[in-house]
Amino acid sequence: MPWFVKIEEGIVNKSTFDRYVPAHKAYVRDLIAKGHKARTGYWAELGGGMLLFEASSLEEARGIVALDPLITNGCVKYQLHEWRVVVE
Repeated sequence: MPWFVKIEEGIVNKSTFDRYVPAHKAYVRDLIAKGHKARTGYWAELGGGMLLFEASSLEEARGIVALDPLITNGCVKYQLHEWRVVVE
């Protein structure tokens, strides 16, 4: 399955963002349980992060990202890219 990356930039204050982190973590755990091999994290210098996951197509990846609580609650703006792995 292809890999996809959602690169995100926070657009709300930290207290608002932090309200949705538990739901985001649960969402990622659900993706893992469904076989998407998802990983999520944030930049050490703050202000954004990344979600890496497998999906069968760009359309499926868009649908997956649309359900992220950080997206549905307007906490981040993002870019979605298919990531082509060169070396494993």
